[in-house]
Amino acid sequence: MRHTLPIAPQFYVTAPQPCPYLDGRMERKLFTSLQGEDAEQLNDSLSLQGFRRSQNVLYRPSCADCAACLSARIDVSRFRPTRTQRRVLRRNRDLSRRASSPWATEEQYDLFRRYLDARHGDGGMADMDMFEFAAMIEETPIRSRVIEYSDPRGNLTAVSLTDILSDGVSMVYSFYDPDRPQNSLGTFMILDHVRIAQEAGLPYVYLGYWVPGSPKMGYKARFAGLEVYRDREWQPLTDPHEHDGTTHPLSVEPIAEQVANLRLPDRRWQPR
Repeated sequence: MRHTLPIAPQFYVTAPQPCPYLDGRMERKLFTSLQGEDAEQLNDSLSLQGFRRSQNVLYRPSCADCAACLSARIDVSRFRPTRTQRRVLRRNRDLSRRASSPWATEEQYDLFRRYLDARHGDGGMADMDMFEFAAMIEETPIRSRVIEYSDPRGNLTAVSLTDILSDGVSMVYSFYDPDRPQNSLGTFMILDHVRIAQEAGLPYVYLGYWVPGSPKMGYKARFAGLEVYRDREWQPLTDPHEHDGTTHPLSVEPIAEQVANLRLPDRRWQPR
């Protein structure tokens, strides 16, 4: 006789801290650990519900009175590049792509440090050393790849840590050469991940969180076919201005309700 038992991960909430995206707001996250033989199944299930991976943790914003952060993904079937995006692809056509197992190198870290110093010198990763960088890249219990882009001389130009989900690819973290602003390398990597998903027959490219009103995160709304996770479902993003970063004590469900409403995968168990 077969029995179906739910996987029952434990969920926790971080202490409030200043929001890195919107001034004057406080950030809080709901999170759980990602480990064991069911890690990929749990990651797939919670990714469909707006969670993101960081090393062996899955998390989702759960701020007390703010619902601004919306998980975003590109529906590859509805994506059409704009004229500007086609120019970005042409501008970077000489870059070569290489995918490898998640293994950190000094060359990656050097590029990562240059990127942080130029773009996010006051961010939460500003003090990350080589050992912490290696942990970010290598500590993954699921199928992950490091996607490297190099110029014709072999110089490392851009890197993305990418997870392979059952329904798409998820760009966990990316960085690039800050001395090539004309190449729009951040945009290029997203466009190339659309191609990767198309080549693999996967329907979505997961981009992390889109935050209306945040200069750091607003660029994601420029991609056709974008969907956001809101009110427990994925919805096509129509007019970005319709999303105003809601702040209200009732805009977020209580933590207990959030956890109770999560759809968790089932584990098939065969008694011996």
